[in-house]
Amino acid sequence: MLNNKKEKVIAIALARGGSKSIPRKNVLPLHGKPLVAWPIDLAKSIDRIDRVVMTTDDDEIAEIAKKHGAEVPFKRPMELCDDETTTLPVIRHCIEYLENEEGYRPDVVLILYPTNPFLKKERVEQALDLFENTKCDSVLSVVKDWGRFWRNEEGGNYLPLHPKERVNRQYYEPLYREDGAMYFSRRNVLMDQNLLVSEDNTEFVVMEEGEHIDIDEIADWKKAEEKEI
Repeated sequence: MLNNKKEKVIAIALARGGSKSIPRKNVLPLHGKPLVAWPIDLAKSIDRIDRVVMTTDDDEIAEIAKKHGAEVPFKRPMELCDDETTTLPVIRHCIEYLENEEGYRPDVVLILYPTNPFLKKERVEQALDLFENTKCDSVLSVVKDWGRFWRNEEGGNYLPLHPKERVNRQYYEPLYREDGAMYFSRRNVLMDQNLLVSEDNTEFVVMEEGEHIDIDEIADWKKAEEKEI
């Protein structure tokens, strides 16, 4: 129950057939199951998620998704499958399809990617708790970053950005960096505001140290294969 009423929560997983760095990455087996199955199995394990939908352009991905319990109600249009295509138009297309073709209107949307296979159920539950206990419009996963950051001004000068003064780590707050593993947003943020996450009403779920692996290159895949699960 979200915000004192039963709201509809849908998980949408995104996967394309094309992958330049690791060919056919999304259908390759990782620890015994196809990469694309990981976010589906995660979402299906959470009772508060009502539906799990895969948006893809690829027939093999679609079959794997169905086998693991996801719905694949359409084949993603080719104009939404370019390397340059961002997440937001793909999600908006999925929501529009479900609303127009099925009359299904979700309240809260969870966006998941196969490239982040080790996202924990606990993190998703934490995000759902935030929706229940606060009035937030979005929740996203982040990592704390204690780095020292500089910026390049016009003229080539580099100036400290964070922290402003060089002090020991215990005397300044970390920055929070999106890790891309999980995005939650209310429908109105995605459809009415045309934003992936709210710009003024977002909560964070902080990932634990070493919890996150984003599989983009061969080295990431090898690291994922070596990870104990």
